[in-house]
Amino acid sequence: MSEKLDAIEPARALLDQFAGALAQVLESMAEQRPETDWKAVSGAAGEVVADSQDEMLWWEQPLSVPLAPASEMKIWVGTPRTAWEQAGTLTLKAAGLDTVEIAEAKNTWLEILGQALSPVARAIGGILDREVTCGAGTEGAPDAGIAEWASVSLTFKDSALAPLLIAFSPALLEAVMAPAPAEEEGTTELAPGRTPGAEGALLPARSRTMSLLLDVDLPVSISFGKTQLPMKDVIKLTTGSIVELNRGVNEPVEVLVNQCLIARGEVVVVDGNYGVRILEIATRHERLRSLR
Repeated sequence: MSEKLDAIEPARALLDQFAGALAQVLESMAEQRPETDWKAVSGAAGEVVADSQDEMLWWEQPLSVPLAPASEMKIWVGTPRTAWEQAGTLTLKAAGLDTVEIAEAKNTWLEILGQALSPVARAIGGILDREVTCGAGTEGAPDAGIAEWASVSLTFKDSALAPLLIAFSPALLEAVMAPAPAEEEGTTELAPGRTPGAEGALLPARSRTMSLLLDVDLPVSISFGKTQLPMKDVIKLTTGSIVELNRGVNEPVEVLVNQCLIARGEVVVVDGNYGVRILEIATRHERLRSLR
């Protein structure tokens, strides 16, 4: 795969998706939307890093693509230390933390990356006409043979971050450039509990334990806000009393699953019933904090 990424139409669309998703996630978490841009660069990873003195944090994101070997479908994102420290710190301070540890900033940045890469996986699924999801990512340097990258710049109103690097594995690029047609029904006989893989290989079917968990009912509630009242005011409450909450009318409501914050959204009316349109998914930090 020797073509530059900006010369490959599907790759350009995926990079636009990533840049847009990254800006959206940062806006929701850091309360600032950066301007994003990207350009194609070529060369070994060490050659294209803008500042060789700025340590890179490499994230390897495998994708679960039906009928394809999972070990070959990957995305790599490299973030300079100064960039993830600044973005993670900005996000945590927006959440109300006065002091931020380096480890917290790093974990927050990896959470941001995870949320930004999920829409890219869905976009790949749209190209391939099948469901594509992100697997369990890990810190890991890209393969030595990767030579085509995109340099992604993020510019906040007060400062610009050192550019990120993103690359797709050759197998992934080949898949999106020439998506395989959907397999016709009845063309392959499979042993029970097995699913087809690439070149006739067989992959394990989804865990039966997970299938059982998917039928478990969980209580979902919507929180419009909270307040605290002294006992003397509580006993005075009567029909028609108004209790003021700590949430403005234009602020999103919270979606709680089993009393844990999962998402935020806006109230809508569907066929005469109230509903909530999801606007953002809560970060891992917020979910953990809601459990305290």
